[in-house]
Amino acid sequence: MPLTDLTRDECFDYRSEAVAPADFDAFWSGTLAPDPATGPVFTPVDCGLSQVRVQDVTFAGYGGAPVRGWLRLPAGPPRLRGCVVEFLGYGRGRGLAHENLLWASAGYAHLVMDTRGQGWSAAAGGTGDEGPSGTGPVPGFLTRGVESPGTHYYRRLYTDAVRCVEAARSHPEVDADRVVVTGHSQGGGISLAVSGLVPGLAGVLPDVPFLCDIRRGAERAALAPYTEIADYLQLHRDRAGSVFETLSYFDGVHFAARATAPALFSIALMDPVCPPSTCFGAYHRYAGSKQVEVYGFNGHEGGGEHHRARQLDWVRERIG
Repeated sequence: MPLTDLTRDECFDYRSEAVAPADFDAFWSGTLAPDPATGPVFTPVDCGLSQVRVQDVTFAGYGGAPVRGWLRLPAGPPRLRGCVVEFLGYGRGRGLAHENLLWASAGYAHLVMDTRGQGWSAAAGGTGDEGPSGTGPVPGFLTRGVESPGTHYYRRLYTDAVRCVEAARSHPEVDADRVVVTGHSQGGGISLAVSGLVPGLAGVLPDVPFLCDIRRGAERAALAPYTEIADYLQLHRDRAGSVFETLSYFDGVHFAARATAPALFSIALMDPVCPPSTCFGAYHRYAGSKQVEVYGFNGHEGGGEHHRARQLDWVRERIG
C-alpha cells in the first residue's frame, strides 16, 4: 500500500487552512442550551458475564430523542471510578451487551454510545434518526440535511455525544472529574467535537479521526465516507460553497482549537479513508497538551491493538 497523502515530515509541517464560521461558538451554545427534560436511565442486564456488570442505558439526546448505550462496569461492590466514554465508527451501532470489554476489564466504567441511525433500528434496540434527510440520492450521513447547519445530521449526533458524557458523569459509580472520551474514525471525530464542547474532561483519545479538515478530506480521500461529499457535488454542481459552509460547523479542526484536555492522537500515513494530513490538521490546532502516535505503514486500521496498549498506559497515567 503506498502513501495516500503527504509524507511524515510534510504532515508535521502541514497547517490546515480551514476557517471557523464567525458564529461557530454561538451556534453550538444555542444548540446545547436546552437541558434534557429527563435524566438517564440505567437498567442492569444479565448477559452471562461474571466479571463485568452491564447496564442498558437510555438518555435524552438531541431534541429529547432517546439515545441508547451500554455501560460496562467491573464486577464487585460499587465504588467511584474513572470512566471511558466511547463513540463508534461510521455505520456502527452499540452492538450486543457482552461485546467490547477492554476498558471494563482494565477497571474503568465504560459507556459506549449507540450512533443514531447507524446501528440497528430503534425497534431492535438501537437509536433511530428522525431528522431531515436532505436532497439528492447520495447514501450516507455526510450530506444528510447539508442544506443548513441547523438541519445537518452531525448537529444531532454531536449533541447526543455531549449528552452521553453528561449521562456518564451522573452515574453514582463514575467520578465526574475522571472522564476520558475516545473513538476510532468517526468516533475519533466525535471525541474531538466533545473535546471542544465539554469542559473538564480528563483526556481525549482521537484514533485516526474522521470529520477533520473536511474539505481537504473530500478532495483527497480515495474511499468513503468523504467520497459521499464528492458524489453529492457531482450531482449538485452549484452547491459546493454552501455544502462546505455547512460542514465547517462540524469540522474537528475547529473543535480542537477549543479543547483544553490532554490528548493522545493516532494517525496512519497509508490511510485511504482519513487522509493523514486531515488528522494532522486537527492535531496541530489542538489547544490542550497533546501527543501523537504515527503509524507509517498502516491504513485506516491505524495502530490496532498495538495502539490499544498505548492507550491503556496513557489512561492509567491520567485517571488511575
